Amino acid sequence: MLFKSRTRKSFWRRVADFFWPRTGIVRSSKYIWHRVARLPGTPHSIAAGFASGAAVSFTPFLGFHFLLAFGLAWATRGNLLAAAIGTAVGNPWTFPIFFAMTAKIGTSILGGNPNLIPMPSWSWGAFLDAPLDYAAALFSLLFPMIIGGLPMAIIAWIIFYAVIKTFLVKYRSRRALRLKARSERLAAAVASMERQSEILAKATYDETNS
Repeated sequence: MLFKSRTRKSFWRRVADFFWPRTGIVRSSKYIWHRVARLPGTPHSIAAGFASGAAVSFTPFLGFHFLLAFGLAWATRGNLLAAAIGTAVGNPWTFPIFFAMTAKIGTSILGGNPNLIPMPSWSWGAFLDAPLDYAAALFSLLFPMIIGGLPMAIIAWIIFYAVIKTFLVKYRSRRALRLKARSERLAAAVASMERQSEILAKATYDETNS
């Protein structure tokens, strides 16, 4: 696998890296971009795949984002691996923002009165005594989040698709030019060595027959 670490991480190390990457958020973002850039496939398939993964991150269906991303990527002829990478847009740092936005938008779309059940005051004792009260409160918020998440997912898909496709086209164009220049330099070096070999061989022949 591209850029895969040779050292196997422990379970707790992976959990810690999920919440706070050891390499830092900026380097982790660059790592993701490099992985996307080196994926095989057309710019459309990779961009559509990544956009699909990013789009489903705005839905409240935690635990099903990979399946949703694969389904959306398949429908848009996107790259499945790019879709899996795209789900990294949804993470512990962005989910609170995404879900707050989708809940607010969904509540507005539903007329500002979606019949939300107030969340009981939190305590372990209260939760153990009446877990269904918390479940009911969360479930009442789920529908507004779904309604609000749909337009957010569509907007996110369009934005990420445009950005990733533009990035890939430019990246591959620059890379092709670099490879062409390197190939030309190599060809010139080989031709120069061949000419020098011919000159040396001719000089040796002339010296032998003189």
